[in-house]
Amino acid sequence: MEILEQLGVALGFATLAGINLYLTTFIAGLAIRFDWLSLASKYEQLEVLADPWIIGVSGVLFAIEFFADKIPWVDSTWDVLHTIVRPVGGVLLALAALGQLDPTVSVVAALLAGGTSLTTHLAKAGGRLFLNLSPEPVSNMTASVAEDGVVLGGLGLMAFAPIPALFVFLIIVLIAGWIVWKTSALIQKAWRKFRRKPALEA
Repeated sequence: MEILEQLGVALGFATLAGINLYLTTFIAGLAIRFDWLSLASKYEQLEVLADPWIIGVSGVLFAIEFFADKIPWVDSTWDVLHTIVRPVGGVLLALAALGQLDPTVSVVAALLAGGTSLTTHLAKAGGRLFLNLSPEPVSNMTASVAEDGVVLGGLGLMAFAPIPALFVFLIIVLIAGWIVWKTSALIQKAWRKFRRKPALEA
């Protein structure tokens, strides 16, 4: 049961980091700093998130992202800039949740965590790209608030029900993977259509 709980927390961090790394880090840090939840000894490495510098930096970056994430095309530019940052952050948070591991297991866990964060990041970025092609800017604001809600709800689930969280996040990752697959197919189709257009006009 203990390993399932750790896997639930680690998968949760990796999944949520791909959606909003700074909010995930900021809220987790505040929760630990102000004893909103008590960390078991197996999670002692997560205490680093309570460091005032980490809370401060992640809070400032979240404040910037909060506004950037609601402006059409600015959000997509922000997502492009975070294509590496979010997966790396997801790896670090997941490994901290798993604690001391055999070096081989650590590498495998890092690869899986990075892949998970990248999948949810690409799903978010792809969805925002299509929203930016729609005429109503309110879609970006709605999507941004919904994503923040997912992060907050996910953190709460991780804290109070880590085993159910494991299965919930597995489902979220599978859905994100499906979104990435569909989005990439649509982009390839649009690109092929764009490349054929000059030839048809000629």
